[in-house]
Amino acid sequence: METDMTKGKPMGIIVRFFIPMFIGNLFQQIYNVVDSIVVGRFVGNEAFAAVGSCFLIMSFMTSILIGLAMGASAFFSQLYGGKQYDEMKKAISTSFFFILSISILLSLITNVFLYEIIELFQMPKDTVAYSAEYLRYILTGLIFTGLYNICAYLLRSIGDSKSPLYFLIVSCILNTILDLIFVLVFNMGVSGVGLATFIAQGLSALWCAFYTVKHMKFLDFKRRDIVFSRKLFKTILSYSVLTAVQQSLSSFGMLMIQGLINTFGTTVMAAFAACSKIDEFANRPLQDLSNAFSTYVAQNKGAGNIKRIRQGFHAILKVIALISFIISIVVFIFAPNLISIFVKKESIDIIQVGVGYLRIVCIFYILLGCIVMFYGFFRGMGEVNISIILTVVSQGIRVALAYGLARTSMGFTGICWSIVIGWFLSNALGGFMYKKVMAN
Repeated sequence: METDMTKGKPMGIIVRFFIPMFIGNLFQQIYNVVDSIVVGRFVGNEAFAAVGSCFLIMSFMTSILIGLAMGASAFFSQLYGGKQYDEMKKAISTSFFFILSISILLSLITNVFLYEIIELFQMPKDTVAYSAEYLRYILTGLIFTGLYNICAYLLRSIGDSKSPLYFLIVSCILNTILDLIFVLVFNMGVSGVGLATFIAQGLSALWCAFYTVKHMKFLDFKRRDIVFSRKLFKTILSYSVLTAVQQSLSSFGMLMIQGLINTFGTTVMAAFAACSKIDEFANRPLQDLSNAFSTYVAQNKGAGNIKRIRQGFHAILKVIALISFIISIVVFIFAPNLISIFVKKESIDIIQVGVGYLRIVCIFYILLGCIVMFYGFFRGMGEVNISIILTVVSQGIRVALAYGLARTSMGFTGICWSIVIGWFLSNALGGFMYKKVMAN
């Protein structure tokens, strides 16, 4: 069911739209986390470290496709808010052609250069075979990643955040069952969890696509509406490509840090892999609030209601502050328990390194919450280039400091602080640019 975000109380509308999106994306995160838990518990620490490192490579590849879909959805929302339905149909058709083509191309290229990609990130030799086994399935499934995300973000652009949730819940349950069957019954190891994810994501994508086609009745899609509009393609590119660049820059920054982490050995590598999963879960509600806010901003911009955008900004800031505070307390207190979910309790060294990371970074989750809020605002306003600038500042400072501080007596702790400093400086710039955009 679509939702008109140009009416009603801003906080209530944003939060109601956010909740199903958050639950759905939480289940999406569970895919790799379940893979990691099964591998860590039943295969071994080397395999766990490999799958954990693959998570960031996966994130980088999928961030490109998610960014393309997310950017296109901001344009869809503006057309929907302005009730320009004929243009919206052309934009949807053009976006589908574009994003699915990129998905196929990415899958082919990454499979051809799989071992070069693994070598680029300096993975220890004892994890290379595991990484290749797992990534082969994940990278082949990028076509499903692209299909699911363009459909899901199309539904979200018209205010329907519930439908994608149902597909993900079923898919996640299927993935978990298949993981256990392939690993415990058929003894397939890392290949088993990769195959399970491939099958589950494929079914989720096809189901979501079928639902989207059948339930966009208000657009009255006809066969003649399936076109590739060169005129709209230029506008879609300005939204999609810039958002994809912003998303992939963020993931690439973490990949650069992952390459540095890998030089510290398997213990630190495994600890960082576990922490990355915990970070993803902890930050998921903040990211989804940003996406919900972006749809809100885009619809209201399309309707020409700038005053309402400002009201929504103040409302979302309060929600982010509250959620960040709660998450920070939970992660700080239960850090050892959270790390122990992924590794055996006997792996004391891994747990100690992971706790050290979490208890530095989690205190500053509020800074990350504000950054992603700015991302959502600028994306919804069509100022995606500003989001790219913020990402470059955040990631550039983070990577430079990480490589510098890691070589001092601070070692791994220096990497933790580099992340926090990058967040802080990016927020300062984001606040300045927000005032500038709203003043125009």
